[in-house]
Amino acid sequence: MTLFVCFLYKLSIILFVISIMLNKVELKFGDDSITDKLKALISKLPSSSGVYLMKNKEGKIIYVGKAVSLKNRVRQYFQSQTNMQAKVRAMVSHIDEFEYIVTDSEMEALILENNLIKEYKPPYNILLRDDKTYPYIKITISEDYPRVIKTRRIEKDGAKYFGPYSNAFIVNDIIEIIHSTFPIRNCKRNIQKSIEKKERACLNYYIKTCLAPCLGTVDKDEYMEMIYEIIEFLESKNDRLVETLKDKMYQASMKQDYEKAMIYRDKIQGIKEMLEKQKIVSTSNTTDKDFLAIEKNEEMSCIFMFFVRGGKVVGTENFIFDKDNNGEKDDIMQSFLKQYYINTGYIPKEIYINQQFEDMELLSKVLTNKKEQNVTIKVPQKGDKKDMIDLVCQNAQETIKRREAVKKSEQQKTKDISYELKVLLDIDKDIHKIESYDISNIQGVDSVGGQVVFIDGKKSPKLYRRYKIKTVQGANDYASMEEILSRRIKHEDLPDLILLDGGKGQVNVVRRLFERENINIPVFGMYKDDNHKTMGLCSDKELFELKKHTKLYTFIASIQEEVHRFAIDYHKSLRDKKVSYSQLDNIKGIGNKRKMSLLKHFDNIEQIKKATLEELLQVGSMDKKSATAVYDYFKKN
Repeated sequence: MTLFVCFLYKLSIILFVISIMLNKVELKFGDDSITDKLKALISKLPSSSGVYLMKNKEGKIIYVGKAVSLKNRVRQYFQSQTNMQAKVRAMVSHIDEFEYIVTDSEMEALILENNLIKEYKPPYNILLRDDKTYPYIKITISEDYPRVIKTRRIEKDGAKYFGPYSNAFIVNDIIEIIHSTFPIRNCKRNIQKSIEKKERACLNYYIKTCLAPCLGTVDKDEYMEMIYEIIEFLESKNDRLVETLKDKMYQASMKQDYEKAMIYRDKIQGIKEMLEKQKIVSTSNTTDKDFLAIEKNEEMSCIFMFFVRGGKVVGTENFIFDKDNNGEKDDIMQSFLKQYYINTGYIPKEIYINQQFEDMELLSKVLTNKKEQNVTIKVPQKGDKKDMIDLVCQNAQETIKRREAVKKSEQQKTKDISYELKVLLDIDKDIHKIESYDISNIQGVDSVGGQVVFIDGKKSPKLYRRYKIKTVQGANDYASMEEILSRRIKHEDLPDLILLDGGKGQVNVVRRLFERENINIPVFGMYKDDNHKTMGLCSDKELFELKKHTKLYTFIASIQEEVHRFAIDYHKSLRDKKVSYSQLDNIKGIGNKRKMSLLKHFDNIEQIKKATLEELLQVGSMDKKSATAVYDYFKKN
């Protein structure tokens, strides 16, 4: 007994020491790197489950995570970085503060984490950027006379849903076959009201593609029999439908109605072709399943999916995660499954994957609660399901190979264009970053500038900039171009080449500006022919005409088109805004057309206020009555 008491005493001391060690975790990887603010926040962390939100100095949420114990999980980020991934180290270096939300359970934390990631889209979370929703075939069973329609939303409305289908064209084909084979309705009419009001049937009744239950003459049992046949067809019990169509084809042939017989023949062929596209997975187990596999290399990751419905693969899909989101396989799979299935309308009963992850059991419970049926997530080890996962893995690998081949091809194309441009324009250094500028205005009104950026041959919309012309009055493209470039060169990260949408005059103005400011960036113009089509490049002294249908010409033309579009869109947005929110709206008889004419003529509201009656009458769209209305309004106000 004494020995047992001694043992318990020693054990309590050991546990006490361990608890002290756990509560005094050394916060290092450089004491200077952890601010007093972070230390204070860490010291107050609770041990309960919850979600934490990491923020940078601007207060922007850069990462959202969940934890069984907030104290233990968050502290891990500020301990040794020895085994920490590079991406996590980068994220930690930007943390200025964090917030946390306590939850009642880990399951609640997982759901909240997913919702916050969807809301804030933090840059250091692995994001499912593809927000597409897949089409389903819906049979409105709860209606007296059900319809068969395409939908992208699953609701708890008593309807039967079939899908998802990765190809919307296949869905359209199936629905077309159903409607052309079965004379069911496709309208949104309230059948009972139509019967009571004795409304006329629509055209579909007269062309014999609908029995017109709205007339009140259709036997409901007969109609529902067709619906059950359609359900059998969609549940892959297709033999009966094909046999029905064959009977109709033979009957039409016997009556020598060969045109109708050919229609039935084409429908049968269409169904067979559609079925041939679907890989048979199982004829005994028709439970809905999804198979997902992840493969990766240093540059990218790919998750490939097979959708299995009624024992057949009805669709496939792939998702690519680039270098910025290319973490460990288990992290990517876990983040993907959370975002994809918690946010989707339909969840299959069985999900098979090739990569285990930490929250598999927890996510399975969350999905079970959402579906209100048991949902399993498993990594198959043998048998048919393992063979299927291997096939999905192979498809993921092939997708990565194709992407790499396309990427290398594009890189080589960009390299060739860059070299050709460098030689043509006699530029010493390599060209990686190109900026292009254009001016847009209408008779000098609302003059603006647009800047577009191409890096290694690709658009970089995040670097696009808009400029309001501040110092130039009226239509003066040369002075306007000089203004926006003088503003641009005051900032960092200057380009390797500048292309102006214009000719020698614009180039000359900008080159003189750069000489005064000691800026050494090559500047060339992109000039057009009489039909406003790209013709070539020019310096302030010579022209470089480009051969059409070459890669270089196509690239330069795409830059010129993009900068022109961007500048015009900005000008239009300002003009529309100016027209929409004008004092002229308060004047009777002044609509959008007259507003536009007045603003073009006088440039701004202040000039209109000062105008005499005679000056107002000089505007093309103004008559004496409208001009007097404008003149009197501003005199009174």
